[in-house]
Amino acid sequence: MRYPEDHKAETHKRIVTEASRRFRSDGIDATGLQPLMKALGLTHGGFYAHFKSKDALVEEALQAAANDANAHWAKAFAKERPLQAFFERYLSPQHRAQPEQGCPLPTMSAELGQRGNASPITDEVVTGLLALIEKEIGDPQESLAMLATLVGALSLSRSVANEELSNQILDSAHQSLLRKLESLKPH
Repeated sequence: MRYPEDHKAETHKRIVTEASRRFRSDGIDATGLQPLMKALGLTHGGFYAHFKSKDALVEEALQAAANDANAHWAKAFAKERPLQAFFERYLSPQHRAQPEQGCPLPTMSAELGQRGNASPITDEVVTGLLALIEKEIGDPQESLAMLATLVGALSLSRSVANEELSNQILDSAHQSLLRKLESLKPH
């Protein structure tokens, strides 16, 4: 049986998409290649027709996650009050509950950093977000502090078992960022 011409490219894309989701939700190390491929109806051996290693898949999956996140961020930054919209979206219970669809920084990038496998794609995500924030407030140092607050609060909110505490973490970070934003406005 012959496959259509684009079969390999479509299969490759399916693997990257599913890996991106699983790496963000379960972690890179916790996501085995065999269960990943099985979930897609593919063989473990078939993986190597698409990638030379799991690390190669991780880089492509991180790029896919960054592209997904950029699409979501573009919606927030297209609104009338872009930073407020971005803070609200980033620090939402939905973002907390759906890491597989969210920002790769609190999940994949944190794990890569912990493993000592820094990625230039993480640099792209960070610098891209910093540019969006800095465009709104004009202060590189405050932009970096805001991004660190966002990522740290989301990560911490996902790590606690108490939902009320998790919500307090998100809300506290959100309110703090809004106060900071208000203090940066010219009076």
